[in-house]
Amino acid sequence: MAAHPNRTEDLQQASFLTILVVVSLLMAVIVYPFAQPLLWAALAAIMFQPLYRRVLRRMRGRRNPAAGISLLIIFTLVLVPAGWIASMVVEQAIVLVATLQQQPVDVAAWFDTVYSALPEVAREAVDRSGWADVATVQSRLQALLAESAGMIASQAVSIGSGALGFFLSFGVGLYVMFFLLRDGERIGRTVLCAIPVERSIADRLAERFLGIVRATIKGTGVVALVQGALGWIALVIAGVPSALLFGVLMTIFALVPVIGAGAVWLPAGLWLLVTGATWQGIFVLLVGFFIISSSDNVLRPILVGRDTGIPDWIILVTTLGGISLVGFSGIVLGPLVAGLFLASWSILREQREEDEEAADREDAITVDASGHASAAAG
Repeated sequence: MAAHPNRTEDLQQASFLTILVVVSLLMAVIVYPFAQPLLWAALAAIMFQPLYRRVLRRMRGRRNPAAGISLLIIFTLVLVPAGWIASMVVEQAIVLVATLQQQPVDVAAWFDTVYSALPEVAREAVDRSGWADVATVQSRLQALLAESAGMIASQAVSIGSGALGFFLSFGVGLYVMFFLLRDGERIGRTVLCAIPVERSIADRLAERFLGIVRATIKGTGVVALVQGALGWIALVIAGVPSALLFGVLMTIFALVPVIGAGAVWLPAGLWLLVTGATWQGIFVLLVGFFIISSSDNVLRPILVGRDTGIPDWIILVTTLGGISLVGFSGIVLGPLVAGLFLASWSILREQREEDEEAADREDAITVDASGHASAAAG
């Protein structure tokens, strides 16, 4: 008879857990259309939390005005310039593609210049590989330009038609960021207390997560922005058209390990050399090799400090996988997931080591107690 209450309690607990899972899944499905703005709002709230605390001290603890002023500063100094740069980049991309269509690149002249500078062995290798068929390369390049123009035009149309959705997502992101700036720490503590994990493990996961966010955004995002800015300045000095577009491309490629900003400045420098702009090409290549490439090694330790890093090959795989899965947000989401994956397994290993050390101490105490008991009996 005493077993029935326990079975009833187990059934009630199982029913509650089922309801909890179903409601959580429904909540995830409902907020999924705004998943990306919520992600960026959460990351921004984490990164700009020091700004909010500074403003909060100036406002003498009034949280609502402090969050509002912090959001206004972020909007004015970060979001408005980013929107202006994005519009300039789209404009330069359209102009560049239209120019290349009206004035096609003379691949034959480039090929003759490079081909004549190659040694005899390299020329024979080029002839055997089939790359000497310049007409085919020229036709493929023209087809690529036509496809690029069509893609840019279709993207512009889709952005215009989806302007309402974009502004809605943007507004939701700003609205959520306000509350995350104001109540982020309290929400974090509530989540840590609610999740069904031992509190010490939850605290460690939260600490690792914050470190990963700082390492990803500060150590990767800021360095990429600096490299893109340096590349843009070098291209402007060299007189390269659409320099801002290529600077933004450098920033994007700099976010991906192994590839890096060299995927842009290296071809740009070689293109300048081939087209006869000798000092400009040498200048771009020297800036790329000695300034842009080395800025990562100089800035990352300063910005990241002792934050836990992730191996470059894991960042590369997770970044590309994140981009293919969720688009541009995957550049940040991929490394974050990888960092949490590594942190979780690291915490599990640490937990097992602590358990083994505790067991060894208990065994030592037991053996020591047994020895004392034997000595006393003797």
